[in-house]
Amino acid sequence: MNPSYDEREILAFLQDESTLRRGFEMMVAKYSEQLYWQIRRMVLSHDDAHDLLQNTFMKAWVNIDYFRGEAKLSTWLYRIALNECLTFLNRQKAVSTVSLDDPDAHVVQRLESDPYFAGDKIQMALQRALLTLPEKQRMVFNLKYFQEMKYEDMSEIFGTSVGALKASYHHAVKKIEKFLDECD
Repeated sequence: MNPSYDEREILAFLQDESTLRRGFEMMVAKYSEQLYWQIRRMVLSHDDAHDLLQNTFMKAWVNIDYFRGEAKLSTWLYRIALNECLTFLNRQKAVSTVSLDDPDAHVVQRLESDPYFAGDKIQMALQRALLTLPEKQRMVFNLKYFQEMKYEDMSEIFGTSVGALKASYHHAVKKIEKFLDECD
């Protein structure tokens, strides 16, 4: 992360037609990596995550005039990215022709054959456990566990109360623990 990052400066660039492109480039430079990893944890595949990251920034560019600065820029981008992930995952489920007993088997197979995934047995078990979670629980878990995002920030992204998010995270942790215990 760039220590000289100043969101107010970027917002000022984004609101001025003559500096809009520069502000957008700064925003992309600031958020690309963390958005990529958030998306990747949802879809698992490097190629899909890369495509969804591009879609996220394209939607941000097209809709930049609608961003009012009422929420943080990061919150707005996370909301776009998570919506892109949900749309993608729902589309994947709709066209999936895998076993009804294990609808996420194709996702695990793609992860195992992904040349960009260098995970060991424990990381693979965690990814399998995450796939057992409902999508929103998986998103909450990823944001809290991997991004160390505050519940208040997640509340803005999801439009859900902090209490509901804490409960969702707690349930996700319990389900993951149970899954990992059963794998031993």
